[in-house]
Amino acid sequence: MEYLYERISYLRGLVDGLEIDEKTKEGRVLIAIIDALEDFADAINDLETSQSELDDYVGAIDEDLSEVEDEIYDDESDDEYDYVEVECPKCHMLMSVEDEILDDEDAEIVCPHCNETINVKDVVIYEDDDKE
Repeated sequence: MEYLYERISYLRGLVDGLEIDEKTKEGRVLIAIIDALEDFADAINDLETSQSELDDYVGAIDEDLSEVEDEIYDDESDDEYDYVEVECPKCHMLMSVEDEILDDEDAEIVCPHCNETINVKDVVIYEDDDKE
């Protein structure tokens, strides 16, 4: 914003060089306009400073948020399970079961449809023939 101050100084120099009298109506108007321009330049300079500080602050918040997102989403990726559709031997409805549970033959699951407790070794893994 330095160029605004240079231009205002140039205008002040013109007023002084042209020996414009501050006591005339025109002279007072020109001096008031130059003073107003200087106030505008000060306000713009203050806004630019505030904007720069806000940019820095938002950048820091963005970095912090990225770290939080990485922490949250990295943890979720560790918790992902593969599911397999199995058929309940009692009601013959399909349900999704974590594939790791099927490895434990002593495990039991509860059918969400008929609420029967079923041993994992009794369920039938559902295979869709239409997928081929």
